[in-house]
Amino acid sequence: MDSNLHSLSRQLIELRIEHADLDASIDRLADAVSRDELLLRRLKKRRLALRDEISRLERVLDPQEPA
Repeated sequence: MDSNLHSLSRQLIELRIEHADLDASIDRLADAVSRDELLLRRLKKRRLALRDEISRLERVLDPQEPA
């Protein structure tokens, strides 16, 4: 169980890094003179999927206790 939590924590860190990299890529692409709108939409969609996965892992690692 403990090693599973460790691997989930590691996966969460990797997802956060990938999300930050996508943020930077999206910012650079949005500022470019000749923007690739399709690529920009795909990157934003991937970033949203990463955000959802990060949220899911955060809930697994730190579940909310019932009130």
